[in-house]
Amino acid sequence: MEYGIALIPGDGIGPEIVAQGKRVLDLAAELSGNVFHYHEVLLGGCSIDAFGVPLTEEAVQTCKESNAVLMGSIGGDAATSPWYRLPPEKRPEAGLLAIRKALNLFANLRPAYLYPELKGACPLKEEIIKDGFDLMMVRELTGGLYFGDRYTKEVDGTVTAVDTLKYTEDEIRRVAVKAFDIAMKRNKHLTLVDKANVLDSSRLWRKVTSQVAEAYPEVAFDTMLVDNCAMQLIRNPGQFDVLLTENMFGDILSDEASMITGSIGMLSSASLNETKFGLYEPSGGSAPDIAGKGIANPIATILSAAMLLRYSLDMDREADAAEEAVRRVLADGFRTGDIMSDGCTRVNTQEMGDLILERMRNAY
Repeated sequence: MEYGIALIPGDGIGPEIVAQGKRVLDLAAELSGNVFHYHEVLLGGCSIDAFGVPLTEEAVQTCKESNAVLMGSIGGDAATSPWYRLPPEKRPEAGLLAIRKALNLFANLRPAYLYPELKGACPLKEEIIKDGFDLMMVRELTGGLYFGDRYTKEVDGTVTAVDTLKYTEDEIRRVAVKAFDIAMKRNKHLTLVDKANVLDSSRLWRKVTSQVAEAYPEVAFDTMLVDNCAMQLIRNPGQFDVLLTENMFGDILSDEASMITGSIGMLSSASLNETKFGLYEPSGGSAPDIAGKGIANPIATILSAAMLLRYSLDMDREADAAEEAVRRVLADGFRTGDIMSDGCTRVNTQEMGDLILERMRNAY
């Protein structure tokens, strides 16, 4: 089979980590006998530098014509980068929001898994993490506060800023179905996170998700207020399987969940539409302070490439081999600086890629 894959290196450490993700895809193609055709796309600050805008129509079209997209990180240092002296709609992150909308990527999947070898890097006490945790955050990605009408103007002599939070029942239902489908393949437990004691939008989330739950009697369904969930993720992350929530809550909670794994550099993510198409990216930022030093952790991008193989291309065997390779490298004591601990061997970005490729070939 032949597949088209759009590559978005992005800004900061993005090009370095995407290069390692592409190496995993190359090996997957070699092992499976498939052929991947790559198309590089600019998004974010690099697109601003090249074209004056964070995302072009041509970039969107290239992605639409591909089977999947592997992306690095977007943005720079807000305090120093000239990108952040531009109007908000011209800044790097505006391109990220725009491509999610253009590709109809309404469901964001962010797994948070604690590898046994990284327990020492987890900031939680051992009596809390116990045997570890394995949860999946499903975040609605194209609605809510980030996409609602907004303005700042003077009202009665006072500068007033307004952001609009809006959801329709159809937007909620489609991501709820995705989340329940994922729960069916995991431990069959789904928790809806909302603020239904205050927000009308959350009350609609609770109503619609409860209706969807009726079609999944095997899945244990419960609800939790977002402030309590933030606490429970620190108190006992092992209680969760699939967490479903709206855009802004998911943005915040998924970063919290990533931190308790030991490093955000370890976490992959997928953004899916109603077909097999998806955009895959690491959960971390562009880390401009270490860009070009060759020390960034590529594991999150490599695991994102594995998700691409699994969800968009149905290459489960190759995805399994990539994920197993990551486990073996960690078990063998190799670490990049962000997850380094006593007794381990420090490696750089390229070396980590080399080690994972070697073990991926052996695991296949």
